[in-house]
Amino acid sequence: MPEGPSIVLLREEAARFKGRTVRHVGGNSRVDLTPLLGRRIKAVRSWGKHFLLEFSHVTLRIHLMLFGSYRINERKDAVPRVALQFDREEMNFYACSVKLIEQPLDDVYDWRADVMSDAWDARLARRKLKAMPDVLVCDALLDQSVFSGVGNIIKNEVLFRIAVHPGSRVGHLPPRVLSRLVHEARNYSFDFLRWKRGHELKKHWQVHARKACPVCGGPISKLYMGTTQRRTFFCLGCQHLYGPDDALSLPTEQAASSRRSRPKVQR
Repeated sequence: MPEGPSIVLLREEAARFKGRTVRHVGGNSRVDLTPLLGRRIKAVRSWGKHFLLEFSHVTLRIHLMLFGSYRINERKDAVPRVALQFDREEMNFYACSVKLIEQPLDDVYDWRADVMSDAWDARLARRKLKAMPDVLVCDALLDQSVFSGVGNIIKNEVLFRIAVHPGSRVGHLPPRVLSRLVHEARNYSFDFLRWKRGHELKKHWQVHARKACPVCGGPISKLYMGTTQRRTFFCLGCQHLYGPDDALSLPTEQAASSRRSRPKVQR
């Protein structure tokens, strides 16, 4: 699933369509896109994982979901979900969720929740987290109302950076660790963006889809965790499980491993 930084790259690439008029709409979307025909794009925006083409009367929202993709001035060998043609250029979106938003975007989106936005509000994110003490941190990071744009890769890498086990509950995190969680959610997202621009993202992964911990050399655990049941990669030796009861909710072999006396690595 494309995460917030990837949508920022799409937004930047599509910025040249601002002010352009849609000459033809097509695709196999069930959403009636004819209201866009003959209309000029007022703004190209994004909120988290949502790509937004704003017109004077309506906004086209594209969510690339798990397997969505896009092409600008080229096409895949497949029917697009949305095809927008301009005088000499085109945008095509595949396997995505499509919606037309009629309300003003400021009434729909809280830009302060977008980790990539200049309006990001870390204090607001911290207040929201404190109001969900029983939520697992692996779920909290994927909550788009708190960390819009954070996806599974960012989740796994942020928790490794701050040495927190994904099965820890938000309410069990010490204040300084909670602050680091908020800080690194945004910080890592911009690292992600920089690495993505340089076509070197995967080489910077520390635990996501890895087999061995780069710090202690121990095996990387993989579980489908939390209410989201997303793939979660973590190191039992380096990531601390906060809270006396959390270990009981883990699979038996993982709980047993978390109690092994392995040296803790300070990072």
